[in-house]
Amino acid sequence: MASTPTVTPPHRDPADVAPAESYRPSDPVWVYRDGWRAGVIEASSPRAVTVTYRQVQHSGTGVDTFTAPYVTSRADSDALDDRAVKLMRRMPRR
Repeated sequence: MASTPTVTPPHRDPADVAPAESYRPSDPVWVYRDGWRAGVIEASSPRAVTVTYRQVQHSGTGVDTFTAPYVTSRADSDALDDRAVKLMRRMPRR
């Protein structure tokens, strides 16, 4: 999607809902949490995704698990995207 979604999860067309397992770490997404919020995928499984997302009421971020109808791809850029790239580039411990 090119901008913030306008349809709530219960009203989304099931054909437009990507499977949770199709998302990869650092993918930019919208998540529905009292409205659509910009987020970044942390992990995914066949049943759900874990997302770091921007909270509107607070200056920080939240991390939560969402099922597929509550997540959709995001094309708009957000400050969270830079954070995700930095996290993905970290060197693993030896």
